[in-house]
Amino acid sequence: MAEILIMGELLVEIMRPHEDIPLYDSDYFRGPFPSGAPGIFISTAARLGHSTAIISGVGADDFGENIMRRLKKDGVDVSRVLVSDQGNTGIAFVTYFADGERKFLFYMDNSPCVMAKAPETMEGLEDTKYMHIMGCSLMSSVDFANEIVKTVDMMKANGAKISFDPNVRLEMMRDPAVLKILQEVFQKSNILMPGVSELKMLSGEDDLEKAIEKAFRNPELDILVLKNGSRGSQIYTRNGLEVEMGVYPVKQEDATGAGDSYDAAFICGIAEGKSLKEAAQMGAAAGALNAAAFGPMEGKISRETVQEMIAKNS
Repeated sequence: MAEILIMGELLVEIMRPHEDIPLYDSDYFRGPFPSGAPGIFISTAARLGHSTAIISGVGADDFGENIMRRLKKDGVDVSRVLVSDQGNTGIAFVTYFADGERKFLFYMDNSPCVMAKAPETMEGLEDTKYMHIMGCSLMSSVDFANEIVKTVDMMKANGAKISFDPNVRLEMMRDPAVLKILQEVFQKSNILMPGVSELKMLSGEDDLEKAIEKAFRNPELDILVLKNGSRGSQIYTRNGLEVEMGVYPVKQEDATGAGDSYDAAFICGIAEGKSLKEAAQMGAAAGALNAAAFGPMEGKISRETVQEMIAKNS
């Protein structure tokens, strides 16, 4: 039985070994690393001791095997992952720059990672308490996005809470219909986890305070987690700002996936009945542990390491 569910793309990342190497230069790469924002999220939640499941797809190839082995090792239920020979596993080539910018080249068209369908029944998902959605998953394919929305509706009807990280990837936003779907998922969300620019985009407001106010016009929304990179995060409810959370200092090796790990640990904290401050501390700790290792989901994240990080910095 999966307490935490996600539906979205799985892919491998092939990465430049250090900053400031453009993708158009002939140079070295590292990888493949198991990845995809949904995969990073659900791996983190599983490593924090929660029952988890993912609905996705991979190719019947070595890159798909790379991903499946890792998720199984972490304890994720992959029984709803389509393994197909009708296309190759999705790939992202990634480079980072010293100013914090990054660039992706995605190869996901006709990949099984965007072919998965909404479940036909609730079997095995009856006890799901939280379903998380990544905006990049909605951008990868309009047909896949509609299947995700169907699954969201099923989960909500069964009493699950919906958390949503808009996680905008402009490289993937090819269809104007995507913005409408992003808005639709936002309206169904109980927990919203955007960056500042994403919140402004979703709300249509350039002023941050107005954007926050407008977000809470959504009657479904209970918690707004505003993520602001190295500046940390702010947690809002309908009562206003509740928590301001900084980042935990680490020697950063690779920031890929840190925000996805933050999301997962925060949701785990809420699922465990912890306070907003405690959940934010868990998120910050998981994000820091992720960033301290090279690779999207290679951080040494566990219940013990998260608590050690919090205790060390309290």
